[in-house]
Amino acid sequence: QVQLVESGGGLVRAGGSLRLSCAASGSVSGTNVMGWYCQPPGKQREMVAAITSGGINYADSVKGRFTISRDSAKNTVYLQMNSLAPEDAAVYYCACLKGGVTAWGQGTQVTVSS
Repeated sequence: QVQLVESGGGLVRAGGSLRLSCAASGSVSGTNVMGWYCQPPGKQREMVAAITSGGINYADSVKGRFTISRDSAKNTVYLQMNSLAPEDAAVYYCACLKGGVTAWGQGTQVTVSS
């Protein structure tokens, strides 16, 4: 079983940057996909960025602004978010897919002021 802990959320002005971190522990080896999802208020959770065996995928809304990366030695996934806009405000969740089972972190709030 994989446990995920996110950090790095907070309040930022529009145009600013944040870096989210997701530390994974437990049975991390053999992980298929690691990624970030966001859930804006009143909306469904949606994929932001993911690292798969086939490469990296981004939601169209964040391409060119967000970058996902992974430090395998630290079992940590990062999401660098630049040029943040008010519509990026959401709870951001780290997710790990392994053996058909998805593990979720507790989420970290990102607030963007205009």
